[in-house]
Amino acid sequence: FISFSNSSHHSDQQQQKQSPKKMKTTAVLATAAVATLSVLSGPVSAADCEVCIKVMQDVRDSMDKADVKSKPKVEAALGTYCSSDNLGPREKKICYYIDPIKRDVAQPFSTGMPVDRVCKRINKTNSEICGVKFPVKTEKLEPKDLSKLRVKQLKSILADRGVECTGCLEKDEFVKKVQETEHLAGTDEF
Repeated sequence: FISFSNSSHHSDQQQQKQSPKKMKTTAVLATAAVATLSVLSGPVSAADCEVCIKVMQDVRDSMDKADVKSKPKVEAALGTYCSSDNLGPREKKICYYIDPIKRDVAQPFSTGMPVDRVCKRINKTNSEICGVKFPVKTEKLEPKDLSKLRVKQLKSILADRGVECTGCLEKDEFVKKVQETEHLAGTDEF
């Protein structure tokens, strides 16, 4: 009877030893599943690379059809576009990121790859490329339209204006702060 009790106690210890192993295995499998889903979902969408897409499309539009297939001519067109004086601050920032990797940009560009895919590919080299965004236009938005924006967009508007909404927790508070700082809209400085 005593030996039965000891064997029961012994099997409980084995189960306790196996539990951390099972938990660790489960955690590893869960992490692998999450990683797989994040890779499959694609971290970058075309909307995320809006400035890069505009720059690439402008460069492609400025070139002759025959020249688009030539890597040296693509590199030259990128250089010409980026040296232009009438670029906005965001386009200049993209040019700053693209200049050191012109050759890497020219390769997919010259194969006729769509500009959004070119941007997604070069974003793998420098993840800040798709982080450059145009400011959200708020001049003619009414309060009901502002409330349709996401909190992330409202925060972006405030950041573009150089304003922080300290203590803001609810969306209505962000909308109110955007309305209060309307006089700061239109300043597009870097």
